[in-house]
Amino acid sequence: MVVMTIPLHREVAAALIIDTHGRFLLQQRDNVPDILFPGKIGLFGGHREGNETFLECVVREVHEEISVFIPPERFEHLASYRGADPAIAGASLWRELYLTRDVPVEPLRITEGSLLIVEPKDVSGLVPRLAPSAHAAIRAFLQRTDRAHDL
Repeated sequence: MVVMTIPLHREVAAALIIDTHGRFLLQQRDNVPDILFPGKIGLFGGHREGNETFLECVVREVHEEISVFIPPERFEHLASYRGADPAIAGASLWRELYLTRDVPVEPLRITEGSLLIVEPKDVSGLVPRLAPSAHAAIRAFLQRTDRAHDL
């Protein structure tokens, strides 16, 4: 039996990655019981370590998970959330979401989960399968581009 240890306070940073053709590059999460949102569609990113900033965290996590370094200046802040953790009863969450664009698909080597490439027009059909951070990031992006009705 696998027992998942989840902290009562999580600090995470993740990125909505858009490729050179305007498609979303999302993470199809592994379907294993010891991670949050197994089998869901998420973003690349993860937990903040030590004294790193959220931007440093997203740069490190994205690099670890897609095997391509994207410099910090290529990330735009997209959305923040700080409050009760909707996934863990009694826990709190501080989540910073970023956006990076024009990332070529060819050099990517995914180290966690698998790559899911989605046209923006097709994202509404994926809503039930989206992890909360992916849903929040895509919604924020579509609101910026005045296409929130797509979700």
